[in-house]
Amino acid sequence: MRHSPSGLPSIETRPARRLPVPDPAVVFCEVEEGAVLLSTSEEAYYGLNEVGARVWSLLPSHETVASLSSELSLSYPDVDIVQLEADVTALLDDLLASHLVAYP
Repeated sequence: MRHSPSGLPSIETRPARRLPVPDPAVVFCEVEEGAVLLSTSEEAYYGLNEVGARVWSLLPSHETVASLSSELSLSYPDVDIVQLEADVTALLDDLLASHLVAYP
C-alpha cells in the first residue's frame, strides 16, 4: 500500500468513487506562473505551477484520477497518460497532507 507524505493511505488506494474537493477555507489566486493557495485555517501558503493550477480547477468536475487525467491529457498530448495519473495522484496526496483538499 502506498502512503502519502502525511502517512495516510495514498489517494490511489482509496475507492475510485470521488476525488477530494477543495477545502472551503482555501483561497485560490491565479498568478502568471500558476496559482497560490492560502489555507485560512492552517495559515499557510502553497504554490502551484501551471499544471497544478489546472488540476485544482478541474477537481470539482471530475470523480476519478483517470477522468481528470484524461481531460488534462488534452492540454498535454505529449505526456503519457500513466505519467499524468501518477503526477495527479502525487499532487493530490500533497494537497491532502497539507489540508488543502478533503473528501466530501
